[in-house]
Amino acid sequence: MKDKVDKILGHTLALMLAVMTVDVLWGVFTRYVIGDQASWSEEMARFLLIWIGILGAAYATGQNMHLSIDLLKNKPVKLIAALIILFALGVMVIGGTRLVLLTAELGQTSPALGLPMSLIYLVVPISGLLIIYYRLHDFKSN
Repeated sequence: MKDKVDKILGHTLALMLAVMTVDVLWGVFTRYVIGDQASWSEEMARFLLIWIGILGAAYATGQNMHLSIDLLKNKPVKLIAALIILFALGVMVIGGTRLVLLTAELGQTSPALGLPMSLIYLVVPISGLLIIYYRLHDFKSN
């Protein structure tokens, strides 16, 4: 199952990166060749970068390629995984879900694309759940 999640997440990140690259190139083209930059291109690139960064952190966690804290290096793997799970649950899943619900309730939208900001913030609890999934996988494998 982990391999399937890795594959889907990796392909999703690659697709987002490709879309962001095309978007930035379009923004540069419209600014310097046409003389009037597309109003939505900068905002789209910013939102894609947010999603790539936060989902990429979850992916890196699953690949055990994330930055480590040397202070905890000699501690048992299960202790470190438990601390990561607590952080991801408290801050990313619970806090991120509250942020998503609040922005949805307020009806906040992005200026250029008109997207609900709750959709943009949804990456935080999704990544939190992925991080928890990956760390729980550590418990099973050790």
